[in-house]
Amino acid sequence: MEKENIVLDEWQLALKQKTAELKACQQERQIQSCLKCDKLLACELRDAYVKAVYDSMNKGTGGGFEF
Repeated sequence: MEKENIVLDEWQLALKQKTAELKACQQERQIQSCLKCDKLLACELRDAYVKAVYDSMNKGTGGGFEF
C-alpha cells in the first residue's frame, strides 16, 4: 500500500502546533482535560488552541459559529 502525501495548509499547521502545545501542558500538569485545570477560564494557551481550531475550520475567512 502506497503512502499518500498529505499537504497541510497554514491553518492546519497552526492547529497541529497548538494541539501539541496544549497536550504538553496537560502532560506537565498530569491531567487528561483542560476542564480539570484551575486555570481553565484564564488560560491563554487554551484560548489560542480554540482560535486555531476555529481558524482551521473557516481558513481565516471569519464569520460566526453558524450550524
